Amino acid sequence: MVSETPKKMFGVIIEKTGGTEVLQYKDDLPVPEPKKGEILIKNEVIGVNYIDTYFRTGLYQAPSFPYTLGREGGGIIAALGGGETYDLQEGQRVVYMGSAAYAEYSAVPSLHVFSIPDGISTETACAGILQGLTALTLIRESHHVKPGDWVLVHAAAGGVGLWLCQLLKAVGAHTVATASSDEKLELAKQFGAEVTVNYAKEDIVKTVNEVTNGKGVIAVFDGVGQDTFDISLECVARKGSLVSFGNASGAVPPVTIARLSPKVVKLSRPMLFGYLATREEAEHYASELWDFMLKDKLQVRIHDVYPLRDVARAHSDIEGRKTTGKLLLKP
Repeated sequence: MVSETPKKMFGVIIEKTGGTEVLQYKDDLPVPEPKKGEILIKNEVIGVNYIDTYFRTGLYQAPSFPYTLGREGGGIIAALGGGETYDLQEGQRVVYMGSAAYAEYSAVPSLHVFSIPDGISTETACAGILQGLTALTLIRESHHVKPGDWVLVHAAAGGVGLWLCQLLKAVGAHTVATASSDEKLELAKQFGAEVTVNYAKEDIVKTVNEVTNGKGVIAVFDGVGQDTFDISLECVARKGSLVSFGNASGAVPPVTIARLSPKVVKLSRPMLFGYLATREEAEHYASELWDFMLKDKLQVRIHDVYPLRDVARAHSDIEGRKTTGKLLLKP
């Protein structure tokens, strides 16, 4: 480890699951030692994702306690742990997807650490990497979207939703976007959505049938979960795909598989890291994402940047659906 690296750091841990009150800001946590195949990064910015709230509440099980939340960050490489580090070097500006990001330093697997190209700031790269790659693999792998396809995106003004709106427009598809307010729908439209539906006062199924002449959409990207699953199944076209990738309203209850039969629907529950299991896959999609950002001028919307000690407020805001775009923490 480099000599400048301290022994102690500040960070956020949880010792049990629950509400935002379980988030503890500490200033005396040990700096992690990078193991073989890991890289130690001094975080300059940390991303907040809805999945962080799942681990905090216990919807997803933490491997052990105390546990440090956080799935992504950006900063400077402080030390290499040996083994395969894919030509990454100390002092390099990088962004990563891993774990234990809510801290001053994070030791993360080198597999998902990427150098940031010139022209993209560390803050922008961090705000874009996990949600951008999630959206990109959804439209490439979960259902390969083609030009001219009609697609339904729920929670279109959220972090992944805005990425989906932009990427779908970039590949020539047509998007029906849903959200809870006219303000959020206007934002989705600015990011590429063609048709918008305020689900608080408008009928999603009716709108989808109108714009597709009753055929339905070839793919639904549903990050909401419990509240939208039945609507999504009703909206999907014959031989279409229902991609359920999030639980913002709660987990989808067990599904009777025979419900998929009448329209021969493909149902999937993807996870980003399942698509990025090899370095070749990870580098391919990271490179494609950087290209979209640099060449197609895709926007990265940052909702707000919170001090790390205000992490409880960040969780409250994202759970209360008060946000549009990406939430970031500054150590």
